[in-house]
Order: sequence, then C-alpha cells, then structure tokens
Amino acid sequence: MDIIFLGGLEVAAVIGIYDWEREIKQTLVFDIEMGFDIRAAAASDDIADTLDYKAVTERVVSFVENSEYFLVEKLIEEVATMLLNEFPIEWVKIRLNKRGAISRARDVGIVIERGIKKP
Repeated sequence: MDIIFLGGLEVAAVIGIYDWEREIKQTLVFDIEMGFDIRAAAASDDIADTLDYKAVTERVVSFVENSEYFLVEKLIEEVATMLLNEFPIEWVKIRLNKRGAISRARDVGIVIERGIKKP
C-alpha cells in the first residue's frame, strides 16, 4: 500500500474542557498518512486517478475549524471517520498535536490508525 501524507497541517479550533478554552481558538497540528494505491495515477499522470491532497487538506481544515469538541480524542476520531467515508482511502493514520496543552511538554497529543492497512 502506498502512503500519501500531509505533515504539519496547522488548524485553529475551539477545543478543550476548560471555560477559557471554549472562548478561544487553539492551533492544532495534524500529521496525516493515507493508504492509497498510486499506480493508476503514476501510469496516467492524471490527477483524476489519484488522491487529491489539496481537497483532503481543505476538507480537514474546514471540518476542524467548524468543530467545537471538548476532547482531542473525539476530534481525531471524527476526522478519521470523515476521511475514510469521503475519500477513496483504505487506511488512515493521524497524529494530532495540541502543542502547549501541558506546560512542561512541548508536544501533547494522540496518534490513531483506522481502516485496513495492507502490506
């Protein structure tokens, strides 16, 4: 399985359980890997035969910017579900980083994999 990825995708969203977090947007950083067979696109050299990562990016940004979840666990699960349902991918791995969530740690977040990862 080939992997198409987006790295360091920054999106501002309302996220968190504290009152002050509900009043601001925080920057979340996504690293997304998607399982997609690129052979048809490689043969045709036509964007219609591949996963349009610009469309994926725009959809993730729109989805996250318009969300107001309390937990990053809920947000990352919903993003994975949306990607698997709306794009022709078989598998997705997402790393969501809520930088600064813990004062002594630069990076805090979650990594999930959903779908069927083929060799």
